[in-house]
Amino acid sequence: MERNLALDLVRVTEAAAIASARTMGKGNSHLSDQEAVTAMRRAFDAMEIHGTVRIGEGERDEAPMLFIGEEVGRRTEGDPRMDLALDPLEGTSLCAYGRPGALAVIAMAPEGGFLHAPDIYMNKIAVGPAGRGVVDIKLSATENLQRLAEVKKVTVKDLTAIVLDRPRHEALIREIRDAGARVRLITDGDVHAAIATCKEDTGIDILFGIGGAPEGVLAAAALRCMRGEIQGQLQFANDDQRARARRLMGEDDIDRVLGLDDLASGDVLFAATGVTTGELLKGVRFVSGGCMTHSLVMRSRSGTVRVIEAQHDFERKPSYTSEGLLAE
Repeated sequence: MERNLALDLVRVTEAAAIASARTMGKGNSHLSDQEAVTAMRRAFDAMEIHGTVRIGEGERDEAPMLFIGEEVGRRTEGDPRMDLALDPLEGTSLCAYGRPGALAVIAMAPEGGFLHAPDIYMNKIAVGPAGRGVVDIKLSATENLQRLAEVKKVTVKDLTAIVLDRPRHEALIREIRDAGARVRLITDGDVHAAIATCKEDTGIDILFGIGGAPEGVLAAAALRCMRGEIQGQLQFANDDQRARARRLMGEDDIDRVLGLDDLASGDVLFAATGVTTGELLKGVRFVSGGCMTHSLVMRSRSGTVRVIEAQHDFERKPSYTSEGLLAE
């Protein structure tokens, strides 16, 4: 994978973040998501890749979303064939209602690098580097907290777990508290939450609970770059979801535990740009004639993690104006 693709990729997340940030606080989740999708699709046109969306916003009939199977990029002879996992706006309601932690996110890998996960639920557990080889999704939350505390040389009461605030997690949250750990509840954004387990300054030690399967793949891409770990198991509501999973994944054992390498493998690039300010990244800040963005760019092969703070001049780069024109 060419080194310059990392910078190209962050230009795409920047475009989506800027477009959606203009809708921040307007209370319209659909508008926020649509602006991010449109900007991301346009920005992909400048990338010298033959890209295929493997994790996207749904099937073709749900267009104008970036749908599963959509081809993006310049797509000329000689351009590398890449698979993409993306969420133009992770946390649409966070952006729409002015809450912290919304991101524009993309992961990219050579063909075959991502699990073709259906848009259903996935039970997940994620930890930073200290927890690699320690946690096991088949064990109880209590046992995993005890294992993690032992390897971190702390007590369970020193640990903080992050969990989506949903009725389905009431028993899980109660168990974590009974075990002695603290709980950070979030309304949305479990890709952001998984990454937080790898950064000591967030104070987050472990992620538990059921969220989206596509977000599990995106989280795995990020954790692969940061030497974290994630495990997941798909959660099926009916036989139709099982059939769709078999079709997308091309395998029969769809109930198995999926490890990091099952979800994201090979030479992975990951980019995220903050839309609204959270613990991980600052949000888009509009200033006279332009804006500031804050992004994270990572590569699994080298382990390099770059934090990029960029200043955008709308006069010289009209692609970032509200008119949505493409840059020359």
